[in-house]
Amino acid sequence: MTETRTDSCPVPPPGSRGIDELLAAARARLTRLDPEQAHLAYRAGALLVDIRPAGQRAAHGTVPGALAIERNVLEWRFDPRCPARLPQAVDYDVPVVILCQEGYTSSLAAAALQEIGLHRATDVVGGFVAWRVAGLPTLGPTPPHRPSSAAPRSPPAAR
Repeated sequence: MTETRTDSCPVPPPGSRGIDELLAAARARLTRLDPEQAHLAYRAGALLVDIRPAGQRAAHGTVPGALAIERNVLEWRFDPRCPARLPQAVDYDVPVVILCQEGYTSSLAAAALQEIGLHRATDVVGGFVAWRVAGLPTLGPTPPHRPSSAAPRSPPAAR
């Protein structure tokens, strides 16, 4: 039987770490880039990888030229040993800059790429939100379809 706390939070199993600890450990290994530094790295040849789901990219916009690789397949696409890798995943020295919406998931993803051996993997502090606030290039979001104000109007109903 699992022991529980009085505040209704379960007692974690020995050796487990909470998400705050996992995030701190991931970030301790990364040389994180602010949006401007990430943009410069991208312009210098780093791969900028947007790991957000398609719906989030459609709703909030994208960065022109960023590779859209959803988080659930990231390691398979960047492991140089994997047959499902991208053509860009040629070796372990490839500079990869991960972008998510706010800079949390990207830290965990970049740390996972470092586990594979991509020692130059990192992420963008503040994610896409910070990138947009910094005034860096973006496309979208895809606006919901609205009728044009210049659309011809229907003739009035006959009386």
